[in-house]
Amino acid sequence: MALPDLSGLPDVVSVEPVEATTLDAVYFDTDNLALAGAGITLRRRTGGSDAGWHLKLPVGGDDRAELGEPLGDADQTVPEELLGHVKAWVRDREVRPIATLSSRRVVHRLFEESGNVLAEVSDDVVNANATPQHGEAILKTWREWEIELVDGSRKLLDAADELFEAAGASPSIWPSKLHQALDRRRDEQSVSTDRDAKSAGTALNAYLSEQVHQIEQRDGGARFGEPDAVHKMRVATRRLRSALSTFRPLVDRSVTDPLREELKWLAGVLGAARDAEVQRMHLEEALGSEPDELVLGPIDSRLQVELRSEYRGAHDALLQELDSPRYFRLLDELDRLITDPPFTEMAGGKAKKVLTKRVRHSCKQLLALGSADQPESHDDSEAWLHEIRKSAKRVRYAAETAERTLGKRATTLASAAEEVQETLGDHQDSVVLRETLRGIGVRMHLDGENAFTIGRLHALQQTRGAKAEAKFKHMWANGFERRLREWPHGS
Repeated sequence: MALPDLSGLPDVVSVEPVEATTLDAVYFDTDNLALAGAGITLRRRTGGSDAGWHLKLPVGGDDRAELGEPLGDADQTVPEELLGHVKAWVRDREVRPIATLSSRRVVHRLFEESGNVLAEVSDDVVNANATPQHGEAILKTWREWEIELVDGSRKLLDAADELFEAAGASPSIWPSKLHQALDRRRDEQSVSTDRDAKSAGTALNAYLSEQVHQIEQRDGGARFGEPDAVHKMRVATRRLRSALSTFRPLVDRSVTDPLREELKWLAGVLGAARDAEVQRMHLEEALGSEPDELVLGPIDSRLQVELRSEYRGAHDALLQELDSPRYFRLLDELDRLITDPPFTEMAGGKAKKVLTKRVRHSCKQLLALGSADQPESHDDSEAWLHEIRKSAKRVRYAAETAERTLGKRATTLASAAEEVQETLGDHQDSVVLRETLRGIGVRMHLDGENAFTIGRLHALQQTRGAKAEAKFKHMWANGFERRLREWPHGS
C-alpha cells in the first residue's frame, strides 16, 4: 500500500521526505507486564535523532507525558530517575527486556507557505520480537503510518485521518507499538465490569478504582517533590479508607479491615510530609504580609531552618516507606480489591437504594456529633470540632461515591459537606500551627532571640481559628443541619 499524496491536506504547500533511518528499541517491563497493563512504555532506543531512554506515561485520553534520559552505558540498566516514576506499578519486581522492535522509518515533513513545519508523517515498517514471559516468543511484522503535529491544527490531523482511511488504512487497535508486539489490545487494559451496572457493588468498585488509580498516578510526583502530589495521594488514600468504612456492609470486613489499617498507616506517612509543607508555605505567606516594623529579629531565617528541615526529614522518611515491602504489598492488595472485590450479598442490591441508605447513615453520624453540646474545656472543644470535620469529610466522600447513581442530590450534599470540612480544616490548621509556633517561640527565647513576631503570628492563628469556628456554627444553624436531617428529600 502506497502512502497517499499528502500535499492536498489543509494549509500544506510542500512535502519533503527525510532520509530513511533504522530505529532499534528495547522495551522493558516486569514479568506480569505491569507497565503495559497501565498503558506505560519504557524503552531504550538507538538510531535516529531521539536516541536515549524514553518513558511515556498516560495523562488522560490519548495524551501521554514523555520523560527521557541519555543512553549512558551499554548494559541496558534502566536509569533510576525513570524507574522512580513507575515504582507504583513495578514495585519490587525485576524489570527486564520484554520486546525488541526494529523500525525502518521514513519521515515526511509537511510545510506551510511561511516555511514552518505543520506536521511530520512517519511511515514505519516494524519487525518485532517479543518475549513477555520466559520461554515464549512472539514474532510480528507490520507497517504503520503516524502523523504528529508540530505547528499544525487539529483540522490537519482530522483530514489526515480521513486521507489514510480512504487509502485503505485503519486506525490501530493497539495503544502503542509495544502493545501490538505483545498482542495486547486497548480493551485488555481495563478491569472487567461484567457485574450489573445498577448494583451497589459496581458503583462502589468504580469509586475505589478511581482512588487506587490516583495513588498510582501521584506516586512518582510524591517521590520527586512535585507540587500537590503528596496532598492528592493522601486524599485518595483517605477516600479509599473512608469508603471502605462507610460501605462496609457491602464488603467482607475480614479482607477490608486490615486494608483500612494499612491505608491509615500510608495516610500518616504522607501526612507528615504534607503537613510540614503546608505549615511552611502558610507561615511564609503570613510573615510576608506583616508590616516591616512588626518583624523583629531573624524570623524568616528561623522559620526556613526549622520548617524546611522538618519537611526534608518528613520527605526522606516518606521516600523510605514508599520503597518498603509494606507499601508494595499494600498496592498489591489494592489491585486485588479492584480486580476481585470481596463483595457481600448486599453489594448485589440496587445501587440507588443501598447507596442512599449508607449516605444517610453518614449524615446521621455527623448530626449526632454536631448537635451535641460543645465541651467547656478548650482542648476538648478543639477535639470536638476536629471530629466534626472528619465526620463531614466522611459524608462528603460517601456522597461523592454515590454521585453517578444519585445525581444532583449527592452532588449538592458533597459540596455542602466539603464547605464544612474546609472551614473546620482552617480551624484545625490553626490549632496545629499554634503548637508549632509555640515550640519555635520557646526555642527562640531559650536561645536569647526576640520572639515577639512569633507571638504575633500565634495570635493571628488564634483569630483565624475563632473565625473558622464562628463560620461553622453559622453554617450549621443556617441550613446545613437541616440538610443533613432531611437528606435525601431536602436536597
